[in-house]
Amino acid sequence: MKIAHGRSGDESEHRTSTFTGEVYADPVLADDGVNVGNVFFAPGARTYWHSHDNGQVLHVREGAGYVCAEGGQRQEIGVGDTVWAPPGELHWHGGREDSYMLHTAVSMGTTQWRQEVTDAEYGEGA
Repeated sequence: MKIAHGRSGDESEHRTSTFTGEVYADPVLADDGVNVGNVFFAPGARTYWHSHDNGQVLHVREGAGYVCAEGGQRQEIGVGDTVWAPPGELHWHGGREDSYMLHTAVSMGTTQWRQEVTDAEYGEGA
């Protein structure tokens, strides 16, 4: 058993290479192919397209945002919502245009990063 105690006071990680806009992450736990982190998206900020070998769970803690799977329409998510992205499903997620979003992400296996989500894709979905 492993316990990950609350934030240690370290600086948040400013995420840039696979994100659009202002995104900050606080790692919580990384062990045996499972990564848990709290991720803050400023309004309009988002991930690039990506997938996870063994899936990803997102739990929205504050604000409002979007999630979109390849070939689908973006869907709004808000406080208390939990999203399951199955293994290998190409998707993106981020803050709404007018709201920040803070979620806890549980990513399992390796993340496969792809291209940036365009403004058109962000505005309309995939």
